[in-house]
Amino acid sequence: MFALCAISLSPHCCLSDLTSCSPRLPKEGETIHGHNFFIGFGGKGANQCVQAARLGAKTAMVAKVGNDSFGDSYIQNFKDNGVYTGKHDLETASSSQIRACGCLHAGENAIVIVAGANMMLNKEELQDALAAITSAKVLVCQLEISPQMSLRALRMAQENKVTTIFNPAPAIPDLDPDFYRLSDVFCCNESEAELLTGSSVNNVEEARCASRELLRRGCGAVIITLGAQGCVVLEAPESTSKHVPTTPVSAVDTTGAGDSFIGALAYYVAHYPAMRLEEVARRAGQVAAVSVQSMGAQSSYPHKRDLGAELF
Repeated sequence: MFALCAISLSPHCCLSDLTSCSPRLPKEGETIHGHNFFIGFGGKGANQCVQAARLGAKTAMVAKVGNDSFGDSYIQNFKDNGVYTGKHDLETASSSQIRACGCLHAGENAIVIVAGANMMLNKEELQDALAAITSAKVLVCQLEISPQMSLRALRMAQENKVTTIFNPAPAIPDLDPDFYRLSDVFCCNESEAELLTGSSVNNVEEARCASRELLRRGCGAVIITLGAQGCVVLEAPESTSKHVPTTPVSAVDTTGAGDSFIGALAYYVAHYPAMRLEEVARRAGQVAAVSVQSMGAQSSYPHKRDLGAELF
């Protein structure tokens, strides 16, 4: 899936979330009772796009979705969120894309993804979006579509002086080195940073070390999100990272919180290009903190009207 907008542009995927909550995850071969089952809209790229749109970005999508009820519902969801889908709507593929989510009482989650149509975006379709890429201010990429397509999109963006934000999720240990060099902002969470660097990332100090390693690989800037601990920001050519704390909240469901952060990050980078990345990250963290106080991914994302004026 490939998403774009006049302000930010992203190769995206979208997934239908089937979510239920339980006191804990079942053991192997075990069946336990869950509650609050619901079907929502997710997928890292689509989540990021919707969050940016709800903050005021002009967004559009070029995508692959399943040729079924899930795909039809997702097309309508984009329209409901003011995301432009083109005069022919979204291209369809033969398979659905599903994400099964388990939400624990503590607000944490476990997720299984069936990518389906997401992997069917090809280079010809990407090339068709060149005009949109050249007119965008920000490109956001992740790894729920083919890594080769994300890499190609990043390269197209940088060649046309479009700011790039790369989210290496789901993380892969053998990430192509060009992803670092093509990332103006490389944004990952602690588990992704740990997989990529081979070092433990459980606290702020360890995140500082990981950010230096990632920056050394060629990124323009690195943001490592740490959940309730906030995030660590490091920009080239600086050698000292900055810890950006977040507001303590009672988390109900953390599903999609990282995507809320990145969607907000893209919005602020596009709308406030002179703003320091540390402040951009602080504001994005405030948006994400709102999202974890409600159930679901996109269903929890705030609109601009839901947030304080100090964020805009």
